[in-house]
Amino acid sequence: MRTLLRRAAALLGLLPPALYAWPGMDVNLSDHRRLHMVGSIHMGTRNMSPLPARLLSLLRQATALVVEADITVGSPLASVPPVDTPLIDRLSCDHYRIFSGLCAEYQLDEQALSALPAWQVALMLQARQAERLGLRAAYGIDYQLIQAAREMDKPVIELEGPEEQLDLLLQLPDQGKALLEDTLRHWHTNARLLQTMIGWWLDNGPVNLDKSFPATFSADLYHYLMTERNLRWKGLLEDLPAGGYIVAVGALHLYGAESLPSLLRR
Repeated sequence: MRTLLRRAAALLGLLPPALYAWPGMDVNLSDHRRLHMVGSIHMGTRNMSPLPARLLSLLRQATALVVEADITVGSPLASVPPVDTPLIDRLSCDHYRIFSGLCAEYQLDEQALSALPAWQVALMLQARQAERLGLRAAYGIDYQLIQAAREMDKPVIELEGPEEQLDLLLQLPDQGKALLEDTLRHWHTNARLLQTMIGWWLDNGPVNLDKSFPATFSADLYHYLMTERNLRWKGLLEDLPAGGYIVAVGALHLYGAESLPSLLRR
């Protein structure tokens, strides 16, 4: 009887969601489809490997692993051509001053970066910031999950794939100027956010979500990179056949009013 009451309460939303030592939550869809959604970090620290035994157990029981893209394959970024206008003519004086200071601090080639699209400069700066915090791609959560899935002979399903992700970046207005400006404007906030996620993955337990996931994108950029993608992913996840799935996406996709879990639960 107690088990039946708990199941009824869960169906009515009267019980809190299951808590995990990592940023994860469960979403049940119709037609016997169960999703365990994992807030991934694309780069991780050495002590974030191996993955938690409980998460690997869930993967072992899953029908398949779902990821944004298979990041173990080659990156298409090498094919992106440089731009004609140098970055100093594309940014405000204040933003370029911050950019120049970061290049000096992180030992980056300012002249070489100045010839790249703004979105690519933003990604390279973010990667260097993560490296300074001790993060490496080989310890990224989605990378480790993909490797584990292959060892278990589990299918890996992509929501986008590297080529589609590149197309999203290429379609940003002004070659992604807003993404670079947000990266420069929220530089220290991004560092604290990374540290928060590292702490959660290292078994420090769930964090105060309202305070730990501040807005670091402008409204238009957030809608394009987060909300619109969440809506597309929602359709893809709802088309999955019956079964249990581990769904690993960037942690910011799991929280907020237009988060992927909230869209799926509507």
